[in-house]
Amino acid sequence: MKWTSALAIFLLFWVMSAFFVMPFHGRRADEAVSDIAGADRGAPASIRVGVILKQVTVVAVVSFAIYYIVYTQFAG
Repeated sequence: MKWTSALAIFLLFWVMSAFFVMPFHGRRADEAVSDIAGADRGAPASIRVGVILKQVTVVAVVSFAIYYIVYTQFAG
């Protein structure tokens, strides 16, 4: 597999991982101690971008590693 193909596949895994990780983060505004004026009740009161990016990257690396192992073992 060319490195450009591997990079493209990894980026796809990274984007898909974001959809898996994001729902587990952030307290809703109605669960927060102080109400935020003008915010939707379902919107997160605070978001930690650094933590989310690290977790997305870890999930993507693990997923891509599994994919790559399977690809190299079973590709004809």
